[in-house]
Amino acid sequence: MNPESTRNQTSKAAPAPVTARRVIICAGTGCVANGAWKVMKAFEEQSAKAGITLHLQMKPEGQAPDGLTLTKSGCQGFCQKGPLVTVMPEDTLYTHVKPDDVPEIVKAIVEGTVVERLLCTDPTTKAHFSGQKEIPFYTRQQRFVLKECGFIDPEDIHEYLRHDGYKAARKAWLEMTPEQLCEELLASGLRGRGGGGFPTGRKWDLARKQPGDKKYVICNADEGDPGAFMNRSVMEGNPHSVIEGLMVAARAIGADATLVYVRTEYPLAVQRMRKAVEDAEKMGLLGPDAFGTGRPLTCEVMEGAGAFVCGEETAMINSIQGGRGMPSPKPPFPAQRGLWGKPTIINNVETLVHAVRIIKEGAASFRKLGSEKSPGTKTFALTGHVVNTGLIEVPFGTTLREVVLNIGGGVTNEQGKPDPKAFKAVQIGGPSGGCLTTEHLDLPLDFDSLRSAGAMVGSGGLVVMNQKTCMVSIARFFMDFTQRESCGKCVLCREGTRQMLALLDDVIEGRADANTLVLLEKLGHAVAKGSLCGLGKTAPNPVLSTLRHFRGEYEAHVFDKRCPTGQCKALAKPSIDPEKCRGCGLCLKACPVGAIKGERKVAHVIDEALCIKCGACATACKLGAVQGI
Repeated sequence: MNPESTRNQTSKAAPAPVTARRVIICAGTGCVANGAWKVMKAFEEQSAKAGITLHLQMKPEGQAPDGLTLTKSGCQGFCQKGPLVTVMPEDTLYTHVKPDDVPEIVKAIVEGTVVERLLCTDPTTKAHFSGQKEIPFYTRQQRFVLKECGFIDPEDIHEYLRHDGYKAARKAWLEMTPEQLCEELLASGLRGRGGGGFPTGRKWDLARKQPGDKKYVICNADEGDPGAFMNRSVMEGNPHSVIEGLMVAARAIGADATLVYVRTEYPLAVQRMRKAVEDAEKMGLLGPDAFGTGRPLTCEVMEGAGAFVCGEETAMINSIQGGRGMPSPKPPFPAQRGLWGKPTIINNVETLVHAVRIIKEGAASFRKLGSEKSPGTKTFALTGHVVNTGLIEVPFGTTLREVVLNIGGGVTNEQGKPDPKAFKAVQIGGPSGGCLTTEHLDLPLDFDSLRSAGAMVGSGGLVVMNQKTCMVSIARFFMDFTQRESCGKCVLCREGTRQMLALLDDVIEGRADANTLVLLEKLGHAVAKGSLCGLGKTAPNPVLSTLRHFRGEYEAHVFDKRCPTGQCKALAKPSIDPEKCRGCGLCLKACPVGAIKGERKVAHVIDEALCIKCGACATACKLGAVQGI
């Protein structure tokens, strides 16, 4: 049975006495990968067995009929606990749901009880939380961009309309002038959420003032940072909010054409965005007569080629026009001369959704949250060595301590267990950002504070690292990423990142000397200063920030020829603890090169000259006698 079906199904058996209940299956990419569709199918089958009337779509008027209404939602944010199932109106959230759990859930719905073993549980007190209104992961957030993502059916335009959908666009097109729209955005202080933090109102007003009857608005959904999935989740969970943001922006600058540039690696987001456009066109919201004004407005969804550099606006424009994704010098800025030479504004997904709220509720309401120079909220993708990975939204000015230790539930050690002493660093802003350490735990997360700490908001990726993380290897990981993603246009970016990567390889493989760190730092500053676009200018950030905060770790690699965390195999010095070794011979048999010597029942030794540091001996040893590898 197709879980995407929207038909109604009624069992031939006598209906069970179930009053109106709605079951929402999280169908974001993470939950889908963990089996959400199988869970949905299990609900369909179990409802039929129980004789429960089952509906697979909400009524247009929004009233849930008797029986079960089974719908999907976008990402509910609590990715660590997926697949997630919510029962309304009780707001009961079940976690880690498997198809085998569904009969028990359906029985609980019929009997008016709760399946406690599937509820979210406090790892310390073992207390159960029934729903989002109780779970600390949610209660410590303030969700606006993500508010409807985990609730409404992303493929049902009527649900979006019932939640004041397209109210801001209607207001913009029928009640406000372009000048008023730009003034409201300026008053709100909204800054671009794609990483640069440029005032959105200024960008819109610049494009509005440009002469010409043809202008464009582009949604930058080319989210390419490792560990970042904020834009993807919004498009998957609430695609109409993105379209509405485009409509508001188009009215503000006088554009009649909009475009969503999505990574081709986001097939579910592409599918749902295209359906949303199709449904909006059918309702006359888009098309030749938007809102009955006689003015046309189109929206196209285009898949990008997956190049990280295409997140830069001029490279994106070149890609859309059929050229190679390479940045162009500025000025002129796209707001002056962009797509096909016409005035163009480019905003990312989150920025456009914030614009909808500002026009709907007013600039003053938006400014109630956040800091003076960074008002509003910001979504973050929280990943890495943290108890609660997932998608969060907090006001600007929230501290790193609140995000990682409270919302995130704390840092995990190498065994995956919560450990208050395990925190080492957070990489914020992806390949363009920098590292924050324990000294930054009380640093407010906003544009200016992070810049002063040598980091940046970026698109919103937060990768938490514990004490067993090698910071040199982390810097190399991000440098390898940006070096491969460089378009090659600038010599300093193309060759400078390659040389920085080679120097980092020297460090982690034991070839570095006293001059290596000096050259690495000097080269990093040169690449940042001499590159054309944001990719090259920020590529050295992970290296420079780790050199600043973890220089001792670099020096241990260079001068002592050892990795303090034991993660760099080339610097490993394997040995066998004679007190633990019983001479069983398991390690000797596992070694592929004969580097282990010793008689049976006598402590063995490793010949470093022969050892290839493959780790086979450590895996084979059941006593933990093999060390340093």
